[in-house]
Amino acid sequence: MPEPASPESQEEAQQEESARFAQPASPILRVVAAAAVVAIGLALILLGDDVPEAVGRGGPAPEFVLPLLDAGREIRLSDHRGQVVLVNFWATWCKPCEDEMPAMERLYRRLGPRGFEMLAVSVDEDPDAVRGFKEKMGITFPLLLDPSQSVARAYQTMGFPESLLVDREGNVVERYVGPREWDHPAYVERIEGLLAGGAGAPTQP
Repeated sequence: MPEPASPESQEEAQQEESARFAQPASPILRVVAAAAVVAIGLALILLGDDVPEAVGRGGPAPEFVLPLLDAGREIRLSDHRGQVVLVNFWATWCKPCEDEMPAMERLYRRLGPRGFEMLAVSVDEDPDAVRGFKEKMGITFPLLLDPSQSVARAYQTMGFPESLLVDREGNVVERYVGPREWDHPAYVERIEGLLAGGAGAPTQP
């Protein structure tokens, strides 16, 4: 009959057992654990609220319908399918917006007859302010009204001014955050490339 283990040997055995469980997880186990965390996160996202797709280069420009200032009618983005469109979000109280308007007007007058359209979406609540701004700046391109900013939110704008260049098929070519000198040769050449049926070279002068 085997002799019972001494108290010293029992203590050593317990220490060895504790040390074995205290060993750090192997790299494989760490990878498996990380993958499980990611899978759980994805499942929570899929089971939760729908996450809107990003509005950006190569994707479709969201459809919208907005009233045209002083025209008594609405403008639909899809009405301009087949044209190259610059959708510009702005406000009368936004100084950088005001600064880029003259260049926008020059661009519109230069390329408008060739199939280019400019849709300037004001987020002002007061249409009188937009009307006064139009008269002061001598704007001839369409001014649309989005006082609830619902379209601005749909386009995931981060501030004003912000513009999206849309090709003839209704897809976003580029997003521009902040004011631009829109009649700069780089922008003119890119839009001309789109009008000619090409992609145009990226522009960030």
